[in-house]
Amino acid sequence: MFDKTKQKETPLGKTNRIVQGTIIKGDIESKDDFRLDGVLIGNYSSPGKLVIGPSGEVQGNIKCKNVDIEGKYLGKLEVDELLTIKSTANIQGDVVIGKLSVEPGAVFEATCAMKSKGKEIEKPQKV
Repeated sequence: MFDKTKQKETPLGKTNRIVQGTIIKGDIESKDDFRLDGVLIGNYSSPGKLVIGPSGEVQGNIKCKNVDIEGKYLGKLEVDELLTIKSTANIQGDVVIGKLSVEPGAVFEATCAMKSKGKEIEKPQKV
């Protein structure tokens, strides 16, 4: 009679969206999740999730918790947890991530470094 499964829905107004055909030149800071189907020429930072749709494109630096990429990305990408690269994605630049998922067919032309949990990478000391 009643569906007891609870679906997690993002509250209305908590996901930002830039639609296809929109071009933004500048930096974006968001506290909530973000979907980009347009073009961003600038930097993006958020403690949430970023989705770059199939028609989306970012030219700049990204720093956030999780990222799904279906479109184009060029720049430095820092993801605290999971970077998901879909088969339609084209990524170029530098990538620092917690975890990585790549679908076959994706273009991934980047230097990639994985963050180590709880351990800091020691830098050589000058003598």
